Amino acid sequence: MARRSRGLLEEQTLAVVRAAAGPVSVADVVELLEGAPAYTTVMTTLARLCTKGVLVREPRGRGFAYAPATSPEETPAARTARSMRRLLDAEGRRTDVLARFVAELDPADEEYLLSVLRRPPADPPRPGS
Repeated sequence: MARRSRGLLEEQTLAVVRAAAGPVSVADVVELLEGAPAYTTVMTTLARLCTKGVLVREPRGRGFAYAPATSPEETPAARTARSMRRLLDAEGRRTDVLARFVAELDPADEEYLLSVLRRPPADPPRPGS
């Protein structure tokens, strides 16, 4: 069997999880993926998707059940926000980075950001992610 790229396996795994009627186990995903990938490969892929904020997981038996963290339409924004957060966390001068980011926004984006910051806090993320 030819090796899949990590990106392709992540896409296929995400498609399987999204198509399911509810949260799925690693074994469920292995069964539904073409090409009989190794259980541990799928388990690692699901864990990476959780780390990226694309999936959430909840305890089920001795393992976890996985579900999408966001709708398909929201996933690109969630991935980008997570990447931005990681970059901000990696930089030692947070206030400088944030100030520079805001200074480089166009006026419409700046107004939108201000409106978002004025909103009441949203519900916290689901546990298990």
